[in-house]
Amino acid sequence: MPIATYGLVALDCPDPASLAGFYQGVLGGEVSRYDEDWYDLRVPGGARISFQRASDHVPPEWPRGDRNSQQAHLDLDVTDVERAQEEVLALGARPLDLDDRGGERRFRVYADPAGHPFCLCWE
Repeated sequence: MPIATYGLVALDCPDPASLAGFYQGVLGGEVSRYDEDWYDLRVPGGARISFQRASDHVPPEWPRGDRNSQQAHLDLDVTDVERAQEEVLALGARPLDLDDRGGERRFRVYADPAGHPFCLCWE
């Protein structure tokens, strides 16, 4: 029997409404506001991602782990990485590492508008 059940992933950021909107554009779902410092995104399938205001948030430095560690990242599964890349970039993502080594490495790394790394992954 597990000790706990999954609740949510919370990302610190300077603008929770904006970051919730970014991930809604990427994943779909419904955004709800708890207060001005906390927004939730419930994605299709029931998972919940929350966005918490942290006025002193410092984005991690990719790929360095010795300062401002990665903090957290999301792996997002896609069927067409080229189309998905176009769309996340149009929503405000920033490329961090697009070298998939000719398809040998099955992911590409981006930063969301608050600087959190996330990966587009494919089979």
